[in-house]
Amino acid sequence: MGRQHWKKIWVGSAGNMVEWFDWFVYASFATYFAGAFFPSGNPTAQLMNTAGIFAVGFFMRPVGGWLLGRVGDRKGRKAALTLTVTLMSASAVLIAVAPTYGVAGYGGALVLLVARLLQGLSVGGEYAASATYLTEASDPARRGFASSFQYVSMTAGQIVGLGLQIILQRTMSDDALHSYGWRIPFIVGALGAAVVFYLRRSMLETEVYAEDTSHSAERGTLRALWQHKREAFLVIALTMGGTVAYYTYTTYLTKYLSNSAGLSKQTATLVSFTALIVFACLQPLAGALSDRIGRRPLLITFAVGSTFLTVPIMTLLKHVDGYWPALGLALLALVVVTGYTSINACVKAELFPTGIRALGVALPYAIANALFGGTAEYVALWFKKGGIESGFYWYVAACAAVSLVVYVSMRETKDLDLARVKAGEGTGAGDGESSLTTAS
Repeated sequence: MGRQHWKKIWVGSAGNMVEWFDWFVYASFATYFAGAFFPSGNPTAQLMNTAGIFAVGFFMRPVGGWLLGRVGDRKGRKAALTLTVTLMSASAVLIAVAPTYGVAGYGGALVLLVARLLQGLSVGGEYAASATYLTEASDPARRGFASSFQYVSMTAGQIVGLGLQIILQRTMSDDALHSYGWRIPFIVGALGAAVVFYLRRSMLETEVYAEDTSHSAERGTLRALWQHKREAFLVIALTMGGTVAYYTYTTYLTKYLSNSAGLSKQTATLVSFTALIVFACLQPLAGALSDRIGRRPLLITFAVGSTFLTVPIMTLLKHVDGYWPALGLALLALVVVTGYTSINACVKAELFPTGIRALGVALPYAIANALFGGTAEYVALWFKKGGIESGFYWYVAACAAVSLVVYVSMRETKDLDLARVKAGEGTGAGDGESSLTTAS
């Protein structure tokens, strides 16, 4: 792969790293800045208010998917990617400089709310914009490999955020972190977004988009997406199992090991940190494998593994007594999840024609993510609070089973010519055939 291709991969996926860094540090540093924006006296109420503002970001993701997906299809992939990183930078700056309750009363909380709205819009659009760009800009024979860097960058954002948290906790006092230290990661996020913005200003539009001649007035509209509703529902169904599993073994894992397994927070954090590094390294390997054997074998392997191994893995994780057994089980789970994460971006992009590809990926994915991925931790805690924590394990397995039906039914997309994909052909089906028609 030449230098120009590596540059496209880096520029196309770098925004995901900053997005997920910002997303992670908001959740992880909330305990330090919750008291800054709400009246003192009830720490739990402060955290609930902060968590409520965090949840708003998830509700905005489908809106961002629609808005920025429309921009990507009507104005180009470069325009959408540049806009997402602008929103991203603005949200980080707003949080970094937001006035405290003591200075501006609830004005600071209002600034925090606006920042989360912008961040939700940005995250909702970044995934689809980068997925579309990476898929279209790469060598057709390396689409799986190139698109795998989307989850490499997303995971890298979490790793950097986790690393920065560890450094700040070890170099600053607890009082300093509560006073001003919590602003540092958001300053870092704003600077990172500025760098990505600079890189994206000079990026080239993809040839597939530039050469597309279908300049319909309905391009990038909901009306046009409805003409591909089967593919849109397919995106939701194939995302369902993968996003629940991903959130379970990444963002929720640390809390689960600490609260349910009884490991120390330091040990639980180290397990997650190490597992995420290995997980990021696995993505390009699996993406390259899909370019050789196809997308369906990896997706089916993920779904079968997640359906039948989730309950045993989560049950064993609850009873681990140290770092190594916890790491071994976490890695087993993440190896299974890699079958989905490494290629899901290109699979979704391969389903739609050029004129509706960005919106077709963005909106259904954002809806599925808000419904299943974003709620995974809340569902887990709901089962735990009800005294039936194992119910969550079965919930994750059931979501994977639904996706398994889709993976088995859909056709292979590896060898599609993106410039020639039309309605009903996103999964290799012939004219008039269903996108879910089983290959004969």
